[in-house]
Amino acid sequence: MSSPKSVVILGGGAWGTTLYNLVAGNGHKVNLWSRRSEELLRTVVVRADIVVSAVSMKGVRDVVNQLQGLEFSKETIFVTATKGLDSQSSCTPSQIWQQAFPSHSVVVLSGPNLSKEIALELPAATVVASNISWAAQLVQLVFYSNRFRVYTNSDPLGVELGGTLKNVMAIAAGVCDGLQLGTNAKAALLTRGLAEMVRIGVSWGAKTETFYGLSGLGDLLATCNSPLSRNYQVGYQLGCGKALTEILSHLEGTAEGVNTCQVLVEKSGVQDISMPITQQVYRLLQGEITPRQALTELMLRDIKPEW
Repeated sequence: MSSPKSVVILGGGAWGTTLYNLVAGNGHKVNLWSRRSEELLRTVVVRADIVVSAVSMKGVRDVVNQLQGLEFSKETIFVTATKGLDSQSSCTPSQIWQQAFPSHSVVVLSGPNLSKEIALELPAATVVASNISWAAQLVQLVFYSNRFRVYTNSDPLGVELGGTLKNVMAIAAGVCDGLQLGTNAKAALLTRGLAEMVRIGVSWGAKTETFYGLSGLGDLLATCNSPLSRNYQVGYQLGCGKALTEILSHLEGTAEGVNTCQVLVEKSGVQDISMPITQQVYRLLQGEITPRQALTELMLRDIKPEW
């Protein structure tokens, strides 16, 4: 184990609590902060070696704004474990953190990490990615254990987009299961969904091979096949005929794929990126079509070569 570090986890939800337990279990000094905490944020983060953001996408800018202007050590590392896109700027969480703290190392943590399974101490793996190799390696050591395997990666954008884009595909996968379309249909959906993720990610500057790793294909498989996934649950219940407003009102936590889908559609309209699955998920979430109509439109698209 590396020498003990001072770590602050921002976000008291299931994911933030899980990350707190992983770090604490490795013998580091760790604080967990949420909006309900009595202690001031600026007091908690002072002299932290690593600040980990596990807040929802809508809370990222607010937290960043509260931290700007504070004095951090030059070696302080910011880690983002949020999967989503900013609705106003289309920025990823790491881009927001890097813009606010341009002289600091920013590390992305993402992978097939269903928090309830990790809380049960079931084995899992993740990826930490940064343009600064020593920062990724340090974060790797802080989180790594015999039940949580951590890999490094030098493509933070690809790692981040893998975890973000698969949430939209998880909604589609849930719809597929809710409609009871079978294994063949779901295999086709996930395969073409991965191709769509790669197409979007590469057009934004990510590396193709990143999407075939843990933070892309790995996260896609986990999220699209587990009822523990909130995004999968949204799709599944839509496929069973429930209304989106009803689903979201009873959902425990945030299904980031709902917001991500809207941001993607808005951005792709400008960039002319082909993403038929995302388009149909968007129309379904907007109430423009039924799950069956979305299926029909995908099946009746013009035939073409696979590659």
